[in-house]
Amino acid sequence: MAELGEQGALATHAAGAEATSVSAGAAAPILSAPVHYTPRNGAALAQFSPETSRPIPIYGALDLGTNNCRLLVARPSRRGFQVIDAFSKIIRLGEGVGATGLLSEAAMARTLDALKVCSEKMARRGVARSRLIATEACRVAKNAPEFIETVRRETGLHIEVISRETEAKLAVAGCASLIDRGCDWALVFDIGGGSSELIWLDLRRLRPGKRQTLNDRMRMQSAIVAWTSLPVGVVTLAEKFGGRHVDGAIYEAMVDEVLAKLAPFERSHGIARSVQRGRTHLLGTSGTVTTLAGVNLGLEAYSRSKVDGCWLTATEVRTVSGQLLSMSYEARSRQPCIGPDRADLVLGGCAILEAMLRIWPCTRLRVADRGLREGILASLMAEDAERPRHGAGGYNGHRR
Repeated sequence: MAELGEQGALATHAAGAEATSVSAGAAAPILSAPVHYTPRNGAALAQFSPETSRPIPIYGALDLGTNNCRLLVARPSRRGFQVIDAFSKIIRLGEGVGATGLLSEAAMARTLDALKVCSEKMARRGVARSRLIATEACRVAKNAPEFIETVRRETGLHIEVISRETEAKLAVAGCASLIDRGCDWALVFDIGGGSSELIWLDLRRLRPGKRQTLNDRMRMQSAIVAWTSLPVGVVTLAEKFGGRHVDGAIYEAMVDEVLAKLAPFERSHGIARSVQRGRTHLLGTSGTVTTLAGVNLGLEAYSRSKVDGCWLTATEVRTVSGQLLSMSYEARSRQPCIGPDRADLVLGGCAILEAMLRIWPCTRLRVADRGLREGILASLMAEDAERPRHGAGGYNGHRR
């Protein structure tokens, strides 16, 4: 089990669309979000609140991405929430979508198998409230609605395709406790399989003080100044440029492509000026930065406890990226923090991060092994925690 509060916790490691950029001075929080209920087919881990003597509800959060399928199951706790089950599997749902505009039969079959495992875990743990989201691959694939209906029919899971704006806000909520409040500004980024989200935060908008509650995590969204979603990720770059055999010229071509996509966001918001003045830091919540951190630490096996919350200097990022670029595909596959499932994707992620460091030359960045699932859990639990104050009676564990 893992406890998610101020000091950490959580779970496992883990095409064709136009980029969107908006100013978000009064961004609406991700509350009152669509939710789905799973029958209680066994609540062996049921616990009761000492204040109300009611069962403490179990929550689920599922993130179906272009490359990964990830699930967290948790219950509220005094410091945040306690993770009681997790699942993560590379399913490459978005494989080939950039070329065909369609989810392939093989990718859908792999994903369906993974989602059946998730459905079984949620039923076994007695999940009472959940939010199950899909991102870029399902946003752009023409046959995504049919696939989502197949998932509902065969697993009972109701998958919601979220907007890029919602994805950005959930990412901020998920990693809020790792944002350095001693800085004036922060740039949160999530390098995904089919898209990459960037969120620019003005931390001066926040009241000073400790962040100890789920609502405090949600209030981090009030610091959002602007966000953008770029139609580029590790899968899209690997499919365009190749991922197995990448030399220096190919790598630079990847970086140049990403730089061109970052430039409009920089022109609109002048982030580089704030970075140059200091009191600004970057925070990455993606497999790319956690992988680079694990390799940099020389881990013989990936360890979330050692990676989540650590800092990487720009020099360390570039050193590790250079080492990976000099390796063969087979050598990258043997890296314990990469493995064969990621060996053809990691250099695309390195290229995206390198482009960011060139346009926003910060000295260091923080690594978060947390993201959308944690943001979902925080939003659902914060919403339920607010209900008694508004006379709604609170969550009683029997809603459907």
